[in-house]
Amino acid sequence: MSALENNADVGRWVRRFHPAPDAGIRLVCLPHAGGSASFFFPASRSLAPMVDVAAIQYPGRQDRRSEPGIDDLHELADQVFHAVRPLAELPLALFGHSMGATISFEVARRLEADGVVPAALFASGRRAPSRHRKEWVHLRDDDELLAEITALSGTESLLLGDEDVLRMILPAIRNDYRAAETYRYRPGPKLSCPIFAFIGDSDPKSTIEEARAWGEHTTGRFDLQVFSGGHFYLNSCALTVLNTVREQLASRVGCPPARNT
Repeated sequence: MSALENNADVGRWVRRFHPAPDAGIRLVCLPHAGGSASFFFPASRSLAPMVDVAAIQYPGRQDRRSEPGIDDLHELADQVFHAVRPLAELPLALFGHSMGATISFEVARRLEADGVVPAALFASGRRAPSRHRKEWVHLRDDDELLAEITALSGTESLLLGDEDVLRMILPAIRNDYRAAETYRYRPGPKLSCPIFAFIGDSDPKSTIEEARAWGEHTTGRFDLQVFSGGHFYLNSCALTVLNTVREQLASRVGCPPARNT
């Protein structure tokens, strides 16, 4: 896969935990605020070898900890797009959770403007881009920011019990919150790719109606699936979500939708 091996942007931004060279489709996964590419390690393992999962690593965390974060979601989407565009040698789909869903949407817009229509956009745990809320979590002090993260269970569970580690990554978390909370939707052409929205029924960051508004952003198919749980309903509903993703991607590349049980 020359694009994966030779492109510097791909190397900086993309992590492939279970390379699937014979896959018929590639799923680009974008994490939540404060999250990292490793959040999608279980999904990568589950979807291989039918799907080649490419998880995005934002700057300011893990092996990119020394790099400054990007606190403008439009600029971040520009950079992710440049890293993802060479991967379109296979059909591309996008999966984003929370802040990652908004970035996925913006990357999909850039892909379609460049002639690449994603096979699907999976928007998880996020209200539609056009549904704005005034939120100021990024302006809170460290203790209040930690309380917000803990309440949402938004950081990898192994880190929640280690306050020293959490405080070490607080700059990246605060940066991501600033990016997500200062994002403003810019009107433009609707996507033509299908959008599948997933939401927890008790998510404090999005109502079901705010999630349903994703349907306003595509001329293609739209489905909304509501799960029991909060912002990180994924922790308890991963199997159902992955089976839905697998089935939808299989239908777009003509592969049998093998299921994990």
